[in-house]
Amino acid sequence: MTRTALWADIAATLKSDIAAGHYRPGDKLPTEADLSARFGVNRHTLRRALAALQDGGLVHSRRGAGVFVTTAPADYPLGRRVRFHQALTAAGRIPGREITSLHTRACDATEAEALTLTPGEPVHVVEGRSLADGEPIALFRSLFPATRLPDLAETLATEPSITRALALNGVPDYIRASTRLTAAAATATQAIHLKLSEGAPLLRSVAINTDPDGKPVEYGTTWFSGDRVTLTVSGNGVES
Repeated sequence: MTRTALWADIAATLKSDIAAGHYRPGDKLPTEADLSARFGVNRHTLRRALAALQDGGLVHSRRGAGVFVTTAPADYPLGRRVRFHQALTAAGRIPGREITSLHTRACDATEAEALTLTPGEPVHVVEGRSLADGEPIALFRSLFPATRLPDLAETLATEPSITRALALNGVPDYIRASTRLTAAAATATQAIHLKLSEGAPLLRSVAINTDPDGKPVEYGTTWFSGDRVTLTVSGNGVES
């Protein structure tokens, strides 16, 4: 008779526990030591079971924190007037944003074309990650014309909201002029920041935002976690 591998049986049991609501979305699973004792197996076998659950999108590991049940994907609409905080709040999630890098440098040819600048002109570059209920769901990198918005970097150092920072620097409104979506695989660095496995699926959005006069004010790239965000597209977009 063919016997079920121990790790597969453990994975099936934990999957049933999650389905029954014993562990809810966002809950932390017991420690490896506790689970190993519960099932009477070594940690190698247990880790294989947890890896199978993670591959299936049921759990995700946070380095140094443990293994957590995956929350339902956050709905994120793509429209001309979408704002991050409003979009997540409307979906019943608590938005958050962490800026990890902020500097000014010369732009390259691609960036210059997107912002209608000359290659070599200065741009402010802000990088970070977006959160929903404290869980990382995306990484972002946004570029802004530094000559037009000389004080924006200083504002962003204390104001993480790009919408409010732009308003404080003379751009009270903006719309998304274009969006390009492609698939990508998480690099080792991206996986660490998003608490994913290297190679996990990402959705990459490259967008240009313009002011009411049609002048580009932001050239942004966002890498959304494929299993934590559902992107939706509507004709009218979302009003801020």
